Amino acid sequence: MQSPTFDRNPCVLLVETDETLAEKLSLDLREAGYHPVVATDAKSGWHQACELQPAMMVIDRALAGESGLSFCTRIRQAGSRVPVLLLMARDTVEDRVACLEAGADDYFLKPYRTEPFLQMVRLYLEPDVGAMEQLRFGDLALDLTTRRAMRGGRVIDLTMKEFELLKYLMTHPREVLTREQILENVWGYDFMGESNVIEVYIRYLRIKIEDEGEKRLIQTVRGVGYVLRES
Repeated sequence: MQSPTFDRNPCVLLVETDETLAEKLSLDLREAGYHPVVATDAKSGWHQACELQPAMMVIDRALAGESGLSFCTRIRQAGSRVPVLLLMARDTVEDRVACLEAGADDYFLKPYRTEPFLQMVRLYLEPDVGAMEQLRFGDLALDLTTRRAMRGGRVIDLTMKEFELLKYLMTHPREVLTREQILENVWGYDFMGESNVIEVYIRYLRIKIEDEGEKRLIQTVRGVGYVLRES
């Protein structure tokens, strides 16, 4: 099914139980040029997701009837690859891992703030892709159009944040990047929390790109950061 354009405004499905927050999200998205659709629980959210095929989904972790994490997992198991943003009240390593394992691309911390939220939505729906369509390092390739990695003849699906992290590493090959540089360039404007969020995402990237026992490319520089190199 083709995604509805709503006069060419991308459809953003909000699965949010809190009516006040849903109304604020909808208003901000509409004023920013998007077409928000609200579902107040997981059941109606599932129906709307199947019916509308939205360009992006924003899901509250605390939903009525089903957790946002399990709802996100169901969406991914159904084969959907649209960007999914989780609204979360806590920011711990365990929360970030749960977010990744559920298949979400990113998360936004409450309390809600308009501008940081809209900037995050724009990051996913209005990607700034330059003239170069593919990055390569050794036998690893990153397609900037599909946001997929390729290695050893296999295609590797990435979440948006994994894509952004790998893209940053691949645009600075063999250059040691500090944790501060990575945080500023990948998480940027709205990063909150301790820097071990990087370790969480690096671990998931390594699992994916070294799934078949390939040589490690993302090297840890103890006490400094990370570098993309072959040895």
